[in-house]
Amino acid sequence: MSKLFYPAVFHKAEEGGFWVSFPDLPECLTEGDNMEQAYEMAIDALGLCLTERAAAGEAFPQPSDPSKVVVDDGFLVIVEFDMTAYKKRTSSRAVKKTLTIPEWLNEEATARGVNFSQVLQEALIDKLQAR
Repeated sequence: MSKLFYPAVFHKAEEGGFWVSFPDLPECLTEGDNMEQAYEMAIDALGLCLTERAAAGEAFPQPSDPSKVVVDDGFLVIVEFDMTAYKKRTSSRAVKKTLTIPEWLNEEATARGVNFSQVLQEALIDKLQAR
């Protein structure tokens, strides 16, 4: 999945900091004590909302054209979101996979102390980045 760019409206909070809303995802709200924290929280909130939609089998909404977003009491910020990076950061639960390799390869790798899980992970990451 490529990167997504969603418009967000950053609002100054009365108590300080910012609260953030997404016009395309009305359920997606967050806040931060300063601009940097609010932006980071916006990325996490966006990831959670999109992950929940994907789990429910719902399509992601098409990001609005920033020039058409109405901003009444805040300012527009485009939030860059990378689902692959988000999943790497938030979903590190290990899953068991069964695979088959030739006996000679198993014996040679075992004799050399190869960590099969690590090798498979590295190979999959290399394979997926090559695309």
